[in-house]
Amino acid sequence: MLSPRSLVFSLLPLLLAVTAHKEPKTPQEIEVQRALQAAAYHCAPAVERYTAARKQNWAQQVLAGRPSLPGYEDLFAKGTYNIDAGEDQTIMGCSPIQETRIQNNSCVLTPVVTEGPYYHKVGHPVRQNIAELQDGVLLLLDIGVIDVETCQPLPNVLVDIWQANATGHYAGHPDPAPHLVNEEPQVGGKRAGLLSAFPRINDVETFLRGAWPTDQNGVAQFTSTSQTLLFSECGSTSIAIFPGYYTGRATHIHTKVYPSWTVLPNRTFTSDHLAHVGQFFFDDEINMRVDNMHPYTTNPIRDIRGRTRNWRDSLNIFEDSHGPEGEYNPVFKLELLGGVINQGLVGYITMGINASASLDNFWKG
Repeated sequence: MLSPRSLVFSLLPLLLAVTAHKEPKTPQEIEVQRALQAAAYHCAPAVERYTAARKQNWAQQVLAGRPSLPGYEDLFAKGTYNIDAGEDQTIMGCSPIQETRIQNNSCVLTPVVTEGPYYHKVGHPVRQNIAELQDGVLLLLDIGVIDVETCQPLPNVLVDIWQANATGHYAGHPDPAPHLVNEEPQVGGKRAGLLSAFPRINDVETFLRGAWPTDQNGVAQFTSTSQTLLFSECGSTSIAIFPGYYTGRATHIHTKVYPSWTVLPNRTFTSDHLAHVGQFFFDDEINMRVDNMHPYTTNPIRDIRGRTRNWRDSLNIFEDSHGPEGEYNPVFKLELLGGVINQGLVGYITMGINASASLDNFWKG
């Protein structure tokens, strides 16, 4: 009988033939997904230590009065993971380190799901601070990328993200098409609750869009501490705001991963190698707490339709993001930056991707 990793390589030609935005449906496609997930399990303990060390490094910075995300040059050095399993230290006043607990979103293949209609193939800036002048709850993002073929972090791959602002709008897409101003959400079917996509009528706006490369330890962070394109060997950080919601969709952040890419003179990028398309989510409990804060209270659909909960996400995207067997957890693990939510959050997640995959880079609707 073939081992999971042997099965991966025997099925690799089929995997590379699977299109970018088509969830596995045929028995062969599902077997590919399952094989890749099974092959990734053996690296789960190492990846959990990887995530725990990231959290501990960050927490130590906060406790030392230096609230900026740390460099990772020593992340995999000898002794990095010598954490006393018996210690009961509480970090940031509320979150004990749980190094031994396996986190599903750190050890299995991250499912490919639709990119949605609001991606801009051209013009995404290479930067860590994507917030621009958008108001909202501060959100620092710490996104790890693991290659499921090797169980090793992937350095220097470009993590591209985009999201809605606090009132549920994407940069460049402020209003519905004129003939759809009074459109009602679809009733029934996979698209239940959705409106037609807002057209792009502003080619200048870039808020809450940006890409940043992973460091040598496979981590991309989004903060305000660095705006340079001289990518350092240690991880720098990346700032966003907690995203708002819009009709039919749960609160989410989109992502793409490019193993090879080129920075253009205008500080955007180009690439012909897309390896992953996905979406990240947040616990509904946090979503609803943020809903009661300004400016999220000004969301135009707040008192008309309200938010869509994760379990009701249209197009089954939240469900599909867990994979065919529900083994991946696409929900950020959050830590408070202070004593209360409105002081900000830091979100951790790790993607397991197949860096050999090559996906087409356009929305199929």
